[in-house]
Amino acid sequence: MAADRTKFILDEDRIPRSWYNIAADLPTPAPPVLHPGTGQPIGPADLAPLFPMELIKQVVSQDREIEIPDPVRDAYALYRPSPLFRARRLEAALDTPAHIYYKYEGGSPSGSHKPNTALAQAYYNKAEGVTRLATETGAGQWGSALAFAGAMFGLEVKVFMVRSSYDQKPYRRVLMETYGASVVASPSPDTQYGRSVLAETPSHTGSLGLAISEAIEDTVSHPGTKYSLGSVFDFVLLHQTVIGQEAIEQMALAGEEPDVVIGCAGGGSNFAGLTFPFIGRGLRGGPKPRIIAAEPEAAPSLTKGVYRYDFGDTARMTPLVKMHTLGHDFIPEPIHAGGLRYHGMSPLVSMLKEQGLIEARAVHQRASFEVGVQFARAEGILPAPEPTHAIKVAIDEAMEARAEGRPRVILFNLCGHGHFDLSAYERYLSGKLEDYEYPAEKVADALKALEGLPVG
Repeated sequence: MAADRTKFILDEDRIPRSWYNIAADLPTPAPPVLHPGTGQPIGPADLAPLFPMELIKQVVSQDREIEIPDPVRDAYALYRPSPLFRARRLEAALDTPAHIYYKYEGGSPSGSHKPNTALAQAYYNKAEGVTRLATETGAGQWGSALAFAGAMFGLEVKVFMVRSSYDQKPYRRVLMETYGASVVASPSPDTQYGRSVLAETPSHTGSLGLAISEAIEDTVSHPGTKYSLGSVFDFVLLHQTVIGQEAIEQMALAGEEPDVVIGCAGGGSNFAGLTFPFIGRGLRGGPKPRIIAAEPEAAPSLTKGVYRYDFGDTARMTPLVKMHTLGHDFIPEPIHAGGLRYHGMSPLVSMLKEQGLIEARAVHQRASFEVGVQFARAEGILPAPEPTHAIKVAIDEAMEARAEGRPRVILFNLCGHGHFDLSAYERYLSGKLEDYEYPAEKVADALKALEGLPVG
C-alpha cells in the first residue's frame, strides 16, 4: 500500500484506448427499446433522425471494447487521466479507520465528467456531416461540456436549460455562451411544446424531461441538426467508462481494492462511468465491491420509483425504455443538484438494480450540502451539489467502519466542482436552504400517466 501518497496520477499514455461495454458481460440482455408510436422494438432507422449511425451502432454492440477514435483521445488529453485522491484529511476529521478515495473529474475544461461523452458525440456527428447539435441541460454541466465540445469540433450548439437551474446558475449560461452555444430557459418560446407549457403555466420551473422534449422538437425541425444528450442512453454511459478504467489502475497504484464504490445518480452517466468497469470485472470473476447509487430524496427514482416502460420526456416524443421511473409527468422540486433532477434512471442502471448488483440510497438536499461543506473544509475542493450525495453516502460508510472498529476501503466519484454553485452554498450557510421531502402525492399523480403503456 502507498502509505504516504495523497494523489495517484497516470501518465497521458494511460488514457484508455477503448470504452468498456457492459452489455458484453450482463447475465441477461437489456429489455428492448420500444417505438413511442407502435410500442414495437425499434431499429437503427428509427434512431437515425436523432443520432449519427456510429453512435447507434454502439447502442446495439455486444463487443466488450469499443475503440476510442484518435481525435477524441487527443481531446481527452486536455484533462485525462484525471487524478485519484486519498482523502486523508477527511479520514482524520471523521476519526475513521476507513480509507476514502475519490476520483476527481472536476479538472476538465467545463468542470465535470461530462466532456467524456460530449467530445465523442461531437466527433461522430461532425464525421457524419452534422453542423448543429440541440440538447437539454439541468445544472448546466452537460450544456457546458457540449458547448466546449462544439467549439473543439466546429459545431453550432443550442441548449435548452431547465428554468430553475437557468435562474439559479447564471454563470453556467455565461460559460456555455463563451464557448459559443446559444442558451434558452426551458420551457421556452422557441418551440411549439415550450410555448404550450408557458401558456398554461407561465412560471413553470421546468424539468429535464420537458427540456428533452424541446431539444428533440428543435432537432427534427432544423435541417443539419442532431440531438445530443448527456445521460441515460447506453452510448453516453459507455463513453464515461474511461473513469472507472482509470480508477481500477489507480487503485492498484494505491495497493488497495475498494470494498464499496459510490456514485451519485440522476440519469446514470457518472455513476456508470465509475462503477461499470468494476461491475464488469466482478461479472467476469474478479473482485466484487458493493456498488451504491446516491440519489436525491426529491427525485428518488431508484429507491421509490417503479420499474417499467416509460418515456424519457414529458411530451412523449422519445422511445419507450424500461427503467426506474417516477412518471414522465413528474416535475421535481427545484433542488440545486439540477443534474439529478430527472424522473427516470438509465435502463442499464435500472436493470442492475433489479438484478441486485447495485444498491441505492436517497439523500436530502440539506444533508448533502452539510457534507459538501465538511468535505471542502477538509479536502479543499468545493464539490458540485450532485456529488455531495455520493460524499454523504461515503461518509456514512466511513462512520459505520468507525462504529465497527474495522477498516473499509471506500471509493467515490467527485464528478464536478461547485464553483458555479456558490449561491446554493450561500443559502445553506445562511440557513435558508430548502430540504425537500419525497413528494409522494406528486409521484402518485405522475404514475397514473403510465396506465396503458407496456409494462415489460
